[in-house]
Amino acid sequence: MTKDTQVDDMDTPELPANLAFLRRLVTALTIIMIGGVVTVVALLVIRLNSDPAPLPLPDRVTLPDGTTATAFTVGSDWYAVVTADDQILIFDQVTGTIRQTIVLD
Repeated sequence: MTKDTQVDDMDTPELPANLAFLRRLVTALTIIMIGGVVTVVALLVIRLNSDPAPLPLPDRVTLPDGTTATAFTVGSDWYAVVTADDQILIFDQVTGTIRQTIVLD
């Protein structure tokens, strides 16, 4: 190697201590932020690809046999349950009996 192509330690200036610290700090923060973004994306992918949890219904709601609830809402004196077979069952809030059944097309 010739003298012209050889890199000498004296050719590269030493950074001041506070600037070197800032450089390490920015590098560490960049790595942490990349890790955080990767973690959030991974959690979103896992959560969105998982099966939905079963709908927790109040204890007082008794569905007919063979029906599975997909949605639940409460009105002033009624509550409604949307079933997996595309029906809306409207119950009386006091007695718990079915007032009306609506079949969705």
